Amino acid sequence: MYGLPISTERKRQLPKKAIYAKFDLTTAQREGFDADVARIDIVAMVSPTTIPALSEGIEVKEFYVLDVQMKRREYDAKNILLLTRLIAQNMVFALRYEDQVQFAIFHSKLFTTAWQSAEHATLPLSGLNLDTVWDEIVASIGDVTPTEGRSVAEQIVQDDRRAKLLHQIEVLERKVRSERQPRRKSELFKELKKLKMQI
Repeated sequence: MYGLPISTERKRQLPKKAIYAKFDLTTAQREGFDADVARIDIVAMVSPTTIPALSEGIEVKEFYVLDVQMKRREYDAKNILLLTRLIAQNMVFALRYEDQVQFAIFHSKLFTTAWQSAEHATLPLSGLNLDTVWDEIVASIGDVTPTEGRSVAEQIVQDDRRAKLLHQIEVLERKVRSERQPRRKSELFKELKKLKMQI
């Protein structure tokens, strides 16, 4: 399944009732979760025992692939984030709606792929240890391309910083355009210049 070796396959359902009972969710959380999620199954476990060619990583010892049957395509991302907080494991979510799948992964924030045909959806397994494999999967799902000398985590932080700067620049440019007072406009322009130098 998802291009993973047969040795990794598991078939174990995670009942929603058990999740509700174990983690003491509020009624609103339960209703929201139930509105989006129909069923959760563990479909694969990637570890040195299931793929002997892989060694344990320093941080990642194993990870699971969860098949999450969705009731609607336009789900609330909070419900997937809730799962990542409730289950303290490295997990890749295969969110399935009808014959389509969208991969999701949490690595400092939630990343998702575009929806794609379930029969063609694959997870990349490249690397000699689980840290490398995990980073490759995060990079693939999050569409992160680390620049030379940076890890995937460092690149995510850098990309977030850059996105915030670009947003601040956009806001300042609007202020500069709408400002009528020459002195204030000049101050804003200097501030804008400083921000542009940080990119």
